[in-house]
Amino acid sequence: MSHASLSPELEAVVARAAAAAPAFAATAPEDRARALVAVADALEGAKPRLVEIAARETGLTEARLTGEVTRTAVQLRLFADTVVDGAYLDARIDPADPGFALGARPDLRRTHLPLGPVINFSASNFPFAFSVMGGDSAAILAAGCPLIVKAHSGHPELSDATAEVASTALAAAGMPDGVFQLIHGREAGVAVLQDPRIQAGSFTGSIRVGRLLADIAANRPAPIPFYGELGSVNPVFITADAIAERAEEIARGYLTSVSGSAGQLCTKPGFVFVPEGSALPAAIEAAAADFAAEHRLLDPRIAQSFAERRDAILGTPGVRTIVPGALRFDQDGQGWATPTIAAVPLAGFRAGKAALVEEAFGPLSIVVEVPEGTPLAPLVPEFFEGNLSGTLHLGAAEADGSTPNADELRALVAALARQVGRVLFNGWSTGVAVTPAQQHGGPWPATSNDASTSVGSAAISRFQRPVAYQNAPTTFLPAELRDDNPRGVPQSVSPAGESTAWGARWR
Repeated sequence: MSHASLSPELEAVVARAAAAAPAFAATAPEDRARALVAVADALEGAKPRLVEIAARETGLTEARLTGEVTRTAVQLRLFADTVVDGAYLDARIDPADPGFALGARPDLRRTHLPLGPVINFSASNFPFAFSVMGGDSAAILAAGCPLIVKAHSGHPELSDATAEVASTALAAAGMPDGVFQLIHGREAGVAVLQDPRIQAGSFTGSIRVGRLLADIAANRPAPIPFYGELGSVNPVFITADAIAERAEEIARGYLTSVSGSAGQLCTKPGFVFVPEGSALPAAIEAAAADFAAEHRLLDPRIAQSFAERRDAILGTPGVRTIVPGALRFDQDGQGWATPTIAAVPLAGFRAGKAALVEEAFGPLSIVVEVPEGTPLAPLVPEFFEGNLSGTLHLGAAEADGSTPNADELRALVAALARQVGRVLFNGWSTGVAVTPAQQHGGPWPATSNDASTSVGSAAISRFQRPVAYQNAPTTFLPAELRDDNPRGVPQSVSPAGESTAWGARWR
């Protein structure tokens, strides 16, 4: 069936994805895992060529990009093991129980199945790890869903080169035709997202564009899930004890986190709360000379937006500069920046909240100076919506919970946990570990769905849906729901007879 809203080229893309869906969902987990590893190996084999293209298109350093290719390969290999392990299927078995507390219980078995074709919108600031074959793409393919990637306009040549490497590897691994395809252009991406054959969408980028795409997905005649990673300012709280013990170390870690990748990271610490009159501003100023090298921003549009935000922040009453930084534009309109660290008293932050609290996507961060005796936990909801992370730097005794402010710090941690996806201690939020327990998400506007993560093995669950089989003969059951469990996946079994004892131990 042809869909009139799509061009012939896009119709062919979506039709291939839809046709591939049943066969791809039925692939053996081991075969899907081998395909993911084949892509990982191929990307690392093509690393020199891909990094050269990426550096030219994005302005990011060769060292950063080389590490990002490695991260992308590790993500793919993590999902290969995840697929075979099968824990993500959350296989649950309730055998038939004639003595069930509410009357006879049928045999019920629950697992998860792939959604079907998914479109992933690439990010600009991670041209490998959140782009064509990045974390979202890896999770989509691991889940057994055909993938259509909308390339980012900031690195089109790299997108094509990466897609060629991935397509060749997937085909050589025996994956069905149509399992992976690449398209270009925002209008093309929107048109595909609206097509009824597409079953989910993912995105990493700005709040404005993410909200637009999320609304399109939600307003379709048949709404679909949309997983967007959007904006985050990642507040940091540093105690007086921590500053007294390691001001220089904290200052250097802060500047490293703010300046890395020219500050164009969703996990950059945007605001740091410190005691009024602390030694940290002076330590930051003293360390700044080692972070004075300028770095190119991703593209002229991002550079211009950063210039406007920087001017607005520095022009707000009460704001002063600790590290003035700089931003210049070359003949091509590309922006070159050095880190800017500003400071403002808590009262000035309150008065200028509207101008200050919005994310500055670039190497800029604000130190907020808090008067002694100010409760810290209420500051979190006062100034921030959802964030990807929140951080607390403690002194040694505070980490043991043996100081008079222990209850206040516990309240602060609880306040952060309510509004972020990851709470860090004595570290910095940039450098997200790719590991099974990672949570890279958070309440709006950090993400469009705060129950999900875009990093870690749990990311696969976004692209599956639950289904239960009732009184099914064994021959019709997915392997993970059979009593003999041929795949050896984790199963949660609720034995017959236990329902009459539910809750008894709490009487």
